[in-house]
Amino acid sequence: MPSERSNIVGIKPTVGLTSRYLVVPISEHQDTVGPMARTVKDAATILQAIAGPDPNDNYTSAIPNGGIVPDYVAACNYNAFQGARIGIPRNVIALLARNTTAPITAAFDSALALMRHAGATLVDNTTFSAAATFLNSTLETQVLNADFMVNLATYLSALRTNPAAVRTLADVAAFTRAHPHEGYPGRGTSVWDAAAAQGWNNSDGRFWAAYTRGVQEFGGAGGLLGALAEHRLDAVVLPSLFASRWAALVGAPVVHVPLGFYPPDYPVVRAKPQRYGLVDVGPNVPFGLSFLGARFAEEKLIGFAYAFEQRTMVRGMVRPYIVPSVEIGDIVGR
Repeated sequence: MPSERSNIVGIKPTVGLTSRYLVVPISEHQDTVGPMARTVKDAATILQAIAGPDPNDNYTSAIPNGGIVPDYVAACNYNAFQGARIGIPRNVIALLARNTTAPITAAFDSALALMRHAGATLVDNTTFSAAATFLNSTLETQVLNADFMVNLATYLSALRTNPAAVRTLADVAAFTRAHPHEGYPGRGTSVWDAAAAQGWNNSDGRFWAAYTRGVQEFGGAGGLLGALAEHRLDAVVLPSLFASRWAALVGAPVVHVPLGFYPPDYPVVRAKPQRYGLVDVGPNVPFGLSFLGARFAEEKLIGFAYAFEQRTMVRGMVRPYIVPSVEIGDIVGR
């Protein structure tokens, strides 16, 4: 989502491809570290540098091929769509589409035609059969809350210095409420308070019941991994606005690439008051599409994103308000 709003490329790697060591955690089952960059090749270059095993994060021991990662830069292939099978979960789009997403879905349909012309076989209506049930469920939040309580406390316990003596999620919330620089109550703690009040964490049997259902039903047979297997897909493609949750649930990768912009005469729609009334959609606000795949399928997804990017070069169609005056090449090597 930050990449989409910034009109750049973003890679959310498989959980375990990149180390989370020293990252302030939310959920060990979903946290992942990935690059945001101007181009797919830049993002692939950064991923190449940060991917690989780390003894400080045991999830990285799951990297295939003995921990040797593919050449992600070489995966930037203009012809990557040739022979690829890419699924379109139309029911997900139907469930999440709103009046304000019409420009996104129109641009998305045009992008599908481009992929087909570039050699991809598009498998329409690769339904996520459990999508509606998942979207009406609180399971995702329960799993995150259960992880957050334990994972944050573990992180805080490992700090060499802890001047505010915060040890738990409840401590962090109390510090936020008491410290004037935190901006409370404008920046509230209700999400943290709800997590702390849940009453069970990831060592509880209720966690494993929820997590297993999420992986097996919502992410597996009834979700992303099930669709990939059933239809023999290389990837699934969705508007980025609708994409992240389906992959996050099972720790699978997503590669986002710019797709388009809201029309220059589109009316401004502001977010709800609790999000400070920021512009939600409006003239020239960027949006993108995302390729989702099986765990450790980044190589394929990067190829598809690069092939799409190079055929469209969407990012340069609207000039940003602020243009950087310094390039990476001006700094690297000095």
